[in-house]
Amino acid sequence: MMRFLSRTLAALAVLVVSSVSPEAQTEVVKYGADFLASGVGARALGMGGAYVAHADDVTAGYWNAAGLDGLRNPEIAYMHTERFGGLVAFDYGAIAWPITPKTTVGVSFVRSGVDDIASTLRAFNPDTGLPNPDAESQIDLFSAADNAVYISASQRLRENLTVGSSFKVIRRGIGDFATAWGYSLDLAAQYQVGRFRLGANLQDVTTMVQSWSVNEAEFEGFEETFGVDSPVGLTEVVLPLARLGAATTLPLSDDIGVTLATDLDLGFDGQSANVVDAGGVSFRPRIGGEVDYKGIIAFRAGISDVTTSERFGTQITPSVGVGLNAGRFDVDYGFGDFAGVQGDLGVSHRISLRFTLTGERFARPVR
Repeated sequence: MMRFLSRTLAALAVLVVSSVSPEAQTEVVKYGADFLASGVGARALGMGGAYVAHADDVTAGYWNAAGLDGLRNPEIAYMHTERFGGLVAFDYGAIAWPITPKTTVGVSFVRSGVDDIASTLRAFNPDTGLPNPDAESQIDLFSAADNAVYISASQRLRENLTVGSSFKVIRRGIGDFATAWGYSLDLAAQYQVGRFRLGANLQDVTTMVQSWSVNEAEFEGFEETFGVDSPVGLTEVVLPLARLGAATTLPLSDDIGVTLATDLDLGFDGQSANVVDAGGVSFRPRIGGEVDYKGIIAFRAGISDVTTSERFGTQITPSVGVGLNAGRFDVDYGFGDFAGVQGDLGVSHRISLRFTLTGERFARPVR
């Protein structure tokens, strides 16, 4: 019992102290919104996340808001996945609808969280260094969860040029211990050149500012237990990220089409340890493909990440997927392997559903 309490206390300390600082300050952070980095939608993730240029459905609110122009009718989507051996639950939902022949709007929601974490702060006696006699009854459960809402819109300027934007609101919380709000804006575009479509998504172009506040009452006895100052509020700044992409769809026959896509993320936040880096700018490539048969079934594969480190060298993270269309329903499955990144982090199964609400509302250019 004592070993369990000690480990849980240590985990709680690391969790909270890593999110807030002993002294209120403003910091530029590398992983302030990392829960949004892995992407949404099993279709896109099955293609390795190479979707900035190819995005043409309801999930475009995340990947490239300009891609919402691909909708001819309203769509709803939902995805659930569990990461790191089921430790982290990730849920995504979205709805988008065309409101004029050239304008589409959408709303997306993301939640990533760890639930039922044991808090033993009330069960531990800092004077004796031992659990209280009734420690088990004083263990509380809490969640550490990150939430985001995207409000997106696209506008077609010309037949081959569409622009879009997504306003993001982020709410992060560690039980009753600490909470944070964050806001930012993504700007995006897609441009058609013959069979090729180019895409760009300037993520957090305004920079994302996250303001953490700490509930001091929850840290009563924290300094005595751990011998360090209790954490206080912190303002985190997440720098912009440029996501660039290109995609093309080639008909092999009347029944079979092949889509090839590639993306490149350009980061300026110093994440040089795990990605290709040059001059302080990180390069994170992705590549993917899809083979579609009669619009009914599709097979996908891709490379979602290339990492470099002194310990593991250069490694790639593959992904595969399959999709099935049944009228207004689309069911997609994707599979990704995190094991090669930094030790055994397990695999991730992604399942998403997409539903078309009504018949075609507006005529749109063929994409």
